Amino acid sequence: MSLKKRFAAEFLGTFWLVFGGCGSAVISAAFPQVGIGLLGVSLAFGLTVLTMAYAIGHISGCHLNPAVSLGLATARRFPASEVPAYVIAQILGGIVASALLYVIASGTAGFSLNGGFAANGYGAHSPGSYNMSAAFIAEFVLTFVFLMIILGATDLRAPAGFAPIAIGLGLTLIHLIGIPVTNLSVNPARSTGPAVIVGGWALEQLWLFWVAPLAGAVSAAFAYPILATERERVTQGDVLAAKAAAQGKMN
Repeated sequence: MSLKKRFAAEFLGTFWLVFGGCGSAVISAAFPQVGIGLLGVSLAFGLTVLTMAYAIGHISGCHLNPAVSLGLATARRFPASEVPAYVIAQILGGIVASALLYVIASGTAGFSLNGGFAANGYGAHSPGSYNMSAAFIAEFVLTFVFLMIILGATDLRAPAGFAPIAIGLGLTLIHLIGIPVTNLSVNPARSTGPAVIVGGWALEQLWLFWVAPLAGAVSAAFAYPILATERERVTQGDVLAAKAAAQGKMN
């Protein structure tokens, strides 16, 4: 696929992740009597990734997350030269989704951005009042695990066709852990969208939701190969090249 088409796919996919995940938190989490709560919001984020992985995975790889793009590039699963284009598409998708969500959410009496608008935060802006250190550790560790799931599920030696399920459920699980701490990010684009709308404290604290996820993703890219033996420690590109060479000899 051309980079333009992959750019569009990443924009759409990240739009859906932020609109669906943050939308469930802003509109449905505490809806009178039938609110979906923490479990529902966690599942919503997982479902956005699961559905988009099947919808656009064959187009762009369905990263939807600057940390994922950087992690895959570090692991030599994705061209480093294309990371900036993917990140721009993801940020734009997150901002547009947040803007549209604001238009919808503000259409009812009593709406206020004082509720946080699903923005990520620490200290006074953490749902559980967790401090900055706890927030950083949580975002780092949960992003690390998320990338380990992605790298393992998409390994050519893994069962084919099941990666979206593992990744979607993995994202659901880490939201169940992390929402009380920071509203959970593990995705700088997801954090940037609501922060732009909320402004103020959300923009001031946004740095953590870039630094911690990116650091966690890069760490996972270096850690994943340790799980393989020396004989198996090859990149996806190495495997594909070997297959292409073998096919050439047959022809």
